[in-house]
Amino acid sequence: MTRKSKFGRPLSAIAFMLVLTGLAACTSAPPVKPHDKPHSHAETKAVAPASVKHRSPSRGALAVAANMIGTPYRYGGASPRGFDCSGLVQYAYSQVGVQAPRSTKEQYRQIRRIRVSELRPGDLVFFKLSGNRVSHVGIYAGDDRFIHSPSSGKSVSYASLRNPYWKKRIAGAGRLP
Repeated sequence: MTRKSKFGRPLSAIAFMLVLTGLAACTSAPPVKPHDKPHSHAETKAVAPASVKHRSPSRGALAVAANMIGTPYRYGGASPRGFDCSGLVQYAYSQVGVQAPRSTKEQYRQIRRIRVSELRPGDLVFFKLSGNRVSHVGIYAGDDRFIHSPSSGKSVSYASLRNPYWKKRIAGAGRLP
């Protein structure tokens, strides 16, 4: 005779919720529009730090991030093997000699705040995806687009600030000191 544990269902539900919480680190966005489609990672090559030294650090970081287009999302990732959103920012800036904090929250605390209308390529754009806290970051690329590592199952890509999903979730913008 098989006996069911009275704890089986609650434990399964708790385990399921923990998995969902882990996957929601940098929450999903709506489908990418054709002009926002990322290039395949095979089409890109790593930017050597020496090749971006002639640019401002923020433009150099943008160039590094652009070369990571197609790299898979990886929770806690901060290397070309995989990135989460803040890991991409930290990695891109580290390649041009700027130390950025590891978490989105700390990056937001460290920036010099600017208005979204003042964004320049290489600046950081922050979003509130759930609740009232900053939980996602991207690197502004110009023309109302930014590069980010969106969520599990996706890869580093461009997105548009004109997209209603992102537009209504903008929390702020700034420059690393």
